[in-house]
Amino acid sequence: MPDLDQQLEFGIFPTPDARRIPDLLSLVALAEVEGLDVVSVQDHPYQDGFLDTWTLLSVLGARTTTIRLAPNVASLPLRPPVVLAKAAATLDLLTDGRVELGLGAGAFWDAIVAAGGPRRTPGEAVDALAEAVGLIKAFWAGGTLRFEGEHYTARGLHAGPAPAHDIPIWLGAYKPRMLRLTGRLADGWVPSMGYADPPALPELAARVDEAALEAGRPPAAVRRIYNVFGSFGTGSGFLRGRPQDWAEQLAELTLDVGMSCYVLGTDDPDVVRRYAAEIAPATRELVDAERARRAQQSAEATGVPATSAPRDAGPGTADGAVQEQHGQGHAVTATPDNGTRLSPSMPWDEGARPSAPAGEPGRHPEQAQHLVDIHDGLRSELEQVRDVLDQVRRGHVTVGAARSVINTMTMRQNNWTLGAYCESYCRIVTGHHTLEDRSVFPHLRHRQPDLAPVLDRLEEEHVVIHEVLDEFDKALVRLVAEDGTGRAGEEVLEGVQRSLDLLTDTLLSHLAYEERELIGPLGRHGLG
Repeated sequence: MPDLDQQLEFGIFPTPDARRIPDLLSLVALAEVEGLDVVSVQDHPYQDGFLDTWTLLSVLGARTTTIRLAPNVASLPLRPPVVLAKAAATLDLLTDGRVELGLGAGAFWDAIVAAGGPRRTPGEAVDALAEAVGLIKAFWAGGTLRFEGEHYTARGLHAGPAPAHDIPIWLGAYKPRMLRLTGRLADGWVPSMGYADPPALPELAARVDEAALEAGRPPAAVRRIYNVFGSFGTGSGFLRGRPQDWAEQLAELTLDVGMSCYVLGTDDPDVVRRYAAEIAPATRELVDAERARRAQQSAEATGVPATSAPRDAGPGTADGAVQEQHGQGHAVTATPDNGTRLSPSMPWDEGARPSAPAGEPGRHPEQAQHLVDIHDGLRSELEQVRDVLDQVRRGHVTVGAARSVINTMTMRQNNWTLGAYCESYCRIVTGHHTLEDRSVFPHLRHRQPDLAPVLDRLEEEHVVIHEVLDEFDKALVRLVAEDGTGRAGEEVLEGVQRSLDLLTDTLLSHLAYEERELIGPLGRHGLG
């Protein structure tokens, strides 16, 4: 199964341990602040040491503002579809559209029977699941519901409320009939390591794709969510090495099998931090680079030039872009710096920056374009952060007030969300710079020694930007402690604004300089 070109997402799969509730709540809050996309919870109502999944998800929904929530997966034999549909719709409304619904046909049948549920054969379990999916979707559509199935019925039910958004339905599937059902009806396929390890995924994914195509659906209509488990170290094996090893292995699954959302089973906050700050951005960079290379290769094979969408100028940048001059005739353009500054002074002397020697045009324009594309993402995120702060300052948003949709992320516009979102952005910047310092820059030093002064300067600026990010984090912590009102709140907001202005000046200046000096070398030598 090839890459489906789906956006990469990362999440966690914590244990719903009733004995460690404070740790569990803290872990989920950390996952949100670190910028992860989803938290999912296993559903075993017969497990005496576990919290009830839907009650827990409701509490998590009340304590978070951005991260999405999902049972992974709900035990359908003990969750009547109509009640499950109403619970999911209710939580979706209460969380402003952050619910996804994972369903399982059932397992541990002795325990299910002990809890009052039915005992079903494998065939009956699949049939019941297919009926449940249809009934749940009909419930969400609203109106008077009449449904007659072998396992479930609804006779004149007044369905509602409707959810806040079209809730995606995931199915946990491994066997042929379940895989075909997933391809035909589901929005997501969610296998787990231990039940389906990486070598088994291509064949399973192919069955999902075949069923999707037979049903007239593109394979990309089914998102691929993979529950993974691992540990950091120097050993071999899947997710058993260094963070970079993890990133390379996850990127390979995305590019060669089509997996696109990785949900890590862990209860360790340090692992969550490393997963969000190191592995997620490194995996995204590897996938983006390979996708760009494949696109260029395809363009060369077909004779159709690979193009990129026009870029909007961010704060402090001029409209449009200028062509890079060092690689005479190079097609990739660098975003210019118009010299606008929001802060009274800069932490470095921009006039003292060295320049890269001129060189011949390169054979890897897609590699240079990748750098610009990553920077465009950072510039866009920065604009969104500035907009959030502007809304808070103008009083358009208070704690618990209206939400705003930023890209695919839904978030409430309040002070805590501002802190969580901005901290997530800081982690993205840090991860990008870490990848450059540890991988791309050493490669360029080796291939082009006379580039050393520029690379030294860029690394020095990375350190300064990280210090600016740290000060911004501290200002956000003070903002979260205040309610944003009164003289004290206004002073805190002023401090956040000054920190954000300095971050804007330093980051945009640095990105423009880096593009201007590295587009040529990257075009000649690639990313390594």
